[in-house]
Amino acid sequence: MTISPLNALLRWAVWAVLVVLVVGPIYWVVSASFKETAEIIRPVPTLWPQRIVLDHYAYLFTNTKYPRYLLNSLIVAASTMVVTTAITTIAGYAIYRLRVWGADWMSRAILLIYLAPTTLLLVPIYSLLAALNLINTLAGLVIVNVAFASPFCVWLLRGFYEAIPVSLHEAAEVDGAGPMTIFWRIYLPLLAPGIGTIVLYAFIYSWTEFAFASQLIVTDGLKTLPMGLGALVGSYYINWGLLMAGASLATLPAVLLFAVVGRYFVRGLTSGAVIG
Repeated sequence: MTISPLNALLRWAVWAVLVVLVVGPIYWVVSASFKETAEIIRPVPTLWPQRIVLDHYAYLFTNTKYPRYLLNSLIVAASTMVVTTAITTIAGYAIYRLRVWGADWMSRAILLIYLAPTTLLLVPIYSLLAALNLINTLAGLVIVNVAFASPFCVWLLRGFYEAIPVSLHEAAEVDGAGPMTIFWRIYLPLLAPGIGTIVLYAFIYSWTEFAFASQLIVTDGLKTLPMGLGALVGSYYINWGLLMAGASLATLPAVLLFAVVGRYFVRGLTSGAVIG
């Protein structure tokens, strides 16, 4: 099938618009982080720094608590990613392959948690964590992130489980393999694309979460990166170079993770979007 020159031109135009809309803001933030403050606030913006400076990055690491915020976010995001992956792969196996009691009901109701705004659950979650002495702890924040990321991740895994032939499961049972042996030796290797998808989703969800972190974390030394970036904004003055440097570094871990497992993400979204 040949593509007419007009269709090809329209396709390239759409791609150009998408690139500008997606890459443009990222480039603007990163380039501004290397500009002098006077150049950033200049009425006529510049597309490229007239003089590349690293002063904003140096000040960020020597005169602010940004390194501490960065470390806290890495701990919370990595812990959320590991726990969510472990829970959802087992939960998906039980719901979509072992067909435990109530599996059909759970598979249909698992996304109902997202119908209500998460902020409505702030008060009961705060009371629960207070009773467990988990307020102002990174562990409490991890628990909350896992609770909200897991349902969507389980739903994403549905398509991957249903894509694995049942005959493999039945053949393993005939050979005397138990449920966990089948999971470890058959399902887990075949679920690699799906696991890559939920790893990326859980990490980014936790990395960017602000609402619960701002309410559950009180101590300045335990704040995560979204809260730390907010602290860089003063009441009467905003150091735009410092803020742009912090935002640029904040995107780096997510970009690196996406470069590793990102090719699985779109496949996971389309494969998981199967509702029986």
